[in-house]
Amino acid sequence: MTANPNSDSPTLYPRHIAVLMLVCLGCAFAGNHVAARVAFDDGAGVLLAILMRSGVTLLVLIGVVLWQRQGMRMPAGTWRWQIVLGLLIATQSICLYSSVARIPVAVALLVNNVFPILLALLTWALGGSRPTMRTASLMGLILVGLIFVLEVPERLSSSETAGPEWVLGVALAFCAAGVFAIALWITDHKLSRTRGSVRSMLTMLIVFTSANLAGASGLLPGGLSFPQSDTGWLALATLVGLYGFAFITLFMSVPRLNMARNAPVMNIEPLATLFMGWLVLDQMLATGQIFGGVIVIFGIVMLTYKKN
Repeated sequence: MTANPNSDSPTLYPRHIAVLMLVCLGCAFAGNHVAARVAFDDGAGVLLAILMRSGVTLLVLIGVVLWQRQGMRMPAGTWRWQIVLGLLIATQSICLYSSVARIPVAVALLVNNVFPILLALLTWALGGSRPTMRTASLMGLILVGLIFVLEVPERLSSSETAGPEWVLGVALAFCAAGVFAIALWITDHKLSRTRGSVRSMLTMLIVFTSANLAGASGLLPGGLSFPQSDTGWLALATLVGLYGFAFITLFMSVPRLNMARNAPVMNIEPLATLFMGWLVLDQMLATGQIFGGVIVIFGIVMLTYKKN
């Protein structure tokens, strides 16, 4: 399918190309999180990973903006929203990486992937359309799946309580989902007139600056700790490479990927994380957790799926 030759809209990729690209990008994002866990297990600090990831991505985005000769002028009244967006993405990065450092990577990402539910509820609360019965039913289905992912029945029937690291890890993943939902709402409702490349560059600049300030203030003890071996440094380099590749490729390709139709493909990320977590980290979820994960992913795909 192609765009009208008389319009300014870019030509869309063929469906099979777009789907293949999104599968690869989802796997790259998954690999980024698994590499982060390897680095954290080797002693690397959360803030160090965010600093390296955002710094390299920022440099590339600056190059893109300069290459396209785009001005930095933004529509009136949007600067404060841009700053808020950057701080929210910085918070989301810290929360999600902190969660990945404490609980299995697949569990952290499955919990984080409830952000479409939170976005729908936030949009409704702020004057948007009310969720339909279909949407509400799928939200309930996703929550049921999460109950199995978090092993709620087993924990209720067991005399052992969840450890503080598990509880904190799950809470951080939920926090990451919440702030990401708010960030998406701001992007859609307050910054839609800002060019994507400029918005992305400024967001990364704020994330990078926030990570520096957090490190200097000692906000997270050990947040800037270095890895203890070559394995940790290799994991950090892999993290930076995969995230930078996925973020920039997605940003550059979004106008041609028909995301309204193909976005659900990105939900390959938790499944890819589950496989990579088993292969690299020997993190294998229980049968009930896998069953719950399938329910969560199915619900999210159906929630984001739109008929054309």
